[in-house]
Amino acid sequence: MSNFLPNALIKRLGTNPKFDQEAFIAAHRDGEKLTSIRLNPNKEVKLSLPLAGQVPWCSYGYYLEERPQFTLDPLFHAGCYYVQEASSMFIGHILNHLKVGDSPIRALDVCAAPGGKSTLLNSYLDGQSLLVANEIIKSRSVVLQENMIRWGAANVVVSNNDPSAFRRLPGFFDLVLVDAPCSGSGMFRKDEDSIDEWSEANVKLCSERQQRILSEIMGSISTNGYLLYSTCSYSAEENEQILDWLIDTYELKSVDIPIEEQWGIERTTSDVHGAHGYRFYPHKAQGEGFFIGVLQMSGINPSFPLKKLKTEKAPVSRDALKGWVQDPDQFGYFVHNDNIHIFPKSLELPIKAVQQVLYLKNAGTMIGKWLGRELIPSHDLALSIHQDSDIRSVELELDDAQNFLRKEPLPVELFADVKKGWCLVTFQGVSIGWVKVLGNRVNNYYPKEVRIANL
Repeated sequence: MSNFLPNALIKRLGTNPKFDQEAFIAAHRDGEKLTSIRLNPNKEVKLSLPLAGQVPWCSYGYYLEERPQFTLDPLFHAGCYYVQEASSMFIGHILNHLKVGDSPIRALDVCAAPGGKSTLLNSYLDGQSLLVANEIIKSRSVVLQENMIRWGAANVVVSNNDPSAFRRLPGFFDLVLVDAPCSGSGMFRKDEDSIDEWSEANVKLCSERQQRILSEIMGSISTNGYLLYSTCSYSAEENEQILDWLIDTYELKSVDIPIEEQWGIERTTSDVHGAHGYRFYPHKAQGEGFFIGVLQMSGINPSFPLKKLKTEKAPVSRDALKGWVQDPDQFGYFVHNDNIHIFPKSLELPIKAVQQVLYLKNAGTMIGKWLGRELIPSHDLALSIHQDSDIRSVELELDDAQNFLRKEPLPVELFADVKKGWCLVTFQGVSIGWVKVLGNRVNNYYPKEVRIANL
């Protein structure tokens, strides 16, 4: 690549006395493209991936020496880790500083697909917290749902709504993350085609879109609740100027997040209100372009009246959970289209609330379809961190695990010690799906829609 970056962008960045133009251009022309992953703390395994060191601002994040073929790794499909850009993992450091994991809260990821930031949020939240992962685009919400299922937790709701829908949940969320659609200049190294699509007009359009999204969701933040606003743009119009607009328009105050100098993150302040922002440049930090700021609601927002909600008795006995779910008494559940969904019992009313006002793709963990006397277990349960530890399972070697992910039949000899019926298949001790043993054959129940076509 030659000097290919938009001159208008370079000129704007050059007004910052800290900006090193030569290093910035060199990082885009010659810089090494990094691959990083973030581990699932609820699915601890020993990875065979070539680790090259920890992401300094995220305890679960690691750089890789090279980018492997993730589709060849059953542990990727099992949700043991997520492939995520390292700069975005800075959200984990923010969550630690805000101590959001110390007690149950309600959190919303407004623009959540494909799921990187939602799975990160879920890793740092208390297990009794509610996470609503929302995506407005229907096709992208399907990918979001698949990734949240892989992550395995039952305290998650996946929704497919325009941000305006959250006006119906006043003061409901203690933390809202808006990773806003942006002009994408921070991704120039990873996606060279986006360079040709960048323009000052698009920066302006994105800034207006960002303000629209934020204005729709502001009323859903609780008193003293937090707003995390981020983009993958370098433009001040989409970053610091948005923070100033938010403080001008709403009763918000900026939150200062401590950082280590050696991380290479640039601390900025907005022109009008001095709001704190954090910029990632690829020539300074080990990550791609990223911006984030944290604001706290200092005004008083009305709150959604949970006490007025009435719960309904599920048409299926709790006995249906036994043998499938670990500690079933710790979970609430409901039945939708004969499918049983479980969730932490403490979230019964909050989930009822979002069911009433949002279009949901999924709620909690769907453990299977109830047929009156038996449960047909779901793939969601196979990947759940809440499955009963006594469920029968058979450990597979890599070749057989890959064949299973292709939805090919498995040798019946592998299941010689298993009686007829449902059985989990595992790889390195982590379940990847279901089979049904029928004596002379084994039926592979890996879902067709997520099977690997070519390995």
